[in-house]
Parts: sequence; C-alpha cells; structure tokens
Amino acid sequence: MKESDNFFERVYKVARLIPEGKVTSYGSIATYLGAARSARMVGWAMNKAHNLEDIPAHRVVNRKGLLTGKHHFDGTNLMQQLLENEGIVIIENQIQDLEKVFWNPSSELPSIS
Repeated sequence: MKESDNFFERVYKVARLIPEGKVTSYGSIATYLGAARSARMVGWAMNKAHNLEDIPAHRVVNRKGLLTGKHHFDGTNLMQQLLENEGIVIIENQIQDLEKVFWNPSSELPSIS
C-alpha cells in the first residue's frame, strides 16, 4: 500500500462527515489532517472518490467556493445540481454566501493529532 492510499482514506473519513447543506475546502481538509500544504493531494483524493457513493465529493470546493472539481462528475452540472439539492446557491460555478455554508473540520471535529 502506498502512503498516498492511507492519506486518501483519511481524506475520505473527513469527507464523509461533511453535513448535508455544507461545503468545505481541499485546504481545510488538508489542514485538519496535519498536512496544510497538501490541498492538491486532497483534490486528487476527491477526484478518485467521485464514483464512491459513500463519499460526498461534491461538498469539497476550492477556498473561494468555486466548483473546481465539477468536470470529474458525470454530466455537465451534476456537482452543482447535488449542491443545489442541498439548498446551496451557486451562480457561475461559485457558491454564494460561502461563509454561511462553510464547514471547517478543524473547528467542528476533535483534533486528530
């Protein structure tokens, strides 16, 4: 097993905890996992997870609330549709009122260190 596989599993554990109607960022997950500079690796994990039904990859966006991972979902607007079904407002691929729907694992979950 590669080290990245273990990291991906840790990312998935956090992603499964994102509440419906909330989003978080790649960087927030990386920071929570003690790997603050690994936001891109969190993105790779989410890319691999888009077909895993138990991982709400659509709830992970970039730090500005942009749907940067949307091209990894089936259908052109699936990521946006999934978020809108949870009550999140999106205009031109950007989440509106990001601070209201943002879920920060570091302040919501117990520390893992």
